Amino acid sequence: MPDKITKSADIVAVAKAAKVSISTVSRTFNHPDLVKPATRKKIEATVKRLGYIRNRAAQTIHGIRSGTIGLIVPTIDHMIFAELVQSFSDQIDAKGFTLLLASHGYDLDREYSLTRKMLEHRVDGLALIGLDHAAETERLLDQQTTPAALLWNYQTPSPLPCIGTDNVMAGRMAARHVLDQGHRDIALVLPPAQDNDRAAHRITGILSELQRAGLAVPDDCIVETPYSVADAKAAGRHLFETQRPTAVICGNDVLAAGLLLAAQQMKLRVPQDVAVVGIGDFKGSRDLEPALTTVRIPARQIGAIAADKLCASIVTPDTAMDSCHVMPELIVRASSTAQRH
Repeated sequence: MPDKITKSADIVAVAKAAKVSISTVSRTFNHPDLVKPATRKKIEATVKRLGYIRNRAAQTIHGIRSGTIGLIVPTIDHMIFAELVQSFSDQIDAKGFTLLLASHGYDLDREYSLTRKMLEHRVDGLALIGLDHAAETERLLDQQTTPAALLWNYQTPSPLPCIGTDNVMAGRMAARHVLDQGHRDIALVLPPAQDNDRAAHRITGILSELQRAGLAVPDDCIVETPYSVADAKAAGRHLFETQRPTAVICGNDVLAAGLLLAAQQMKLRVPQDVAVVGIGDFKGSRDLEPALTTVRIPARQIGAIAADKLCASIVTPDTAMDSCHVMPELIVRASSTAQRH
């Protein structure tokens, strides 16, 4: 006989219908990894059948206020943070938390407003992208007891625990690869660095590595363009019409995709006429034509590690959350294999 569905189904009713203890039902929500898969599946089926909605407010006695963790990213308009968001969401979901996601459009004042809103919603933890934030945001987080972490970029010391990669190193790796290929006529296509420490650090790394090799990039070979394939394509066309570099280093793979399209439109062969190198290794970078050489920012690892650390600090408040550096990796593909001498 099917269970009677009521509007007031509670945890006791779920436990009774699933023939388990109340604590096992609670553990399935809060610490699903501690419950046997078969038991968890049975409880989840019962929850669906009864239409049970748990009382988040009651979780405050366990140190969990809302069962949500906030993640504020600069953009969800393209692929830059997609893998990080997905892995972060998957990992906190496995720990019984739900993701609350927002984007600020590279506007640090808006990031401050979103941070306030997240905290007003009583998120149990909060993650931001990058190391540089408005003073009001840093002060707000410093005044709270809510666990918080900085993702994507790594540097020590940092105002909060940071889980990410050294973007100065990533920039150096991209430049060193181009130099090792024998290129000396090098152009740069870069994103705006204002309010974007990741971009600023990559630019620092690229320029310092070129300078170590005794190269100074002329001003007319340094192009700034927004994170947009269309804008990067237009910038690439102008660059190729006025200059003829043998290699172009791009601040990330979105810009590199635009450069590949510009080269194609200008009938330039990649890499025979011009090599193109990006930073990021986003999903789809290997499927570009030709496949893009890039420095991989290990987004999925960063998201998963950050999620684990935040969840641990929420569930066990005495757990210290430390920073973690996830190494970047040069991925050599067809867009940069031509030798220049």
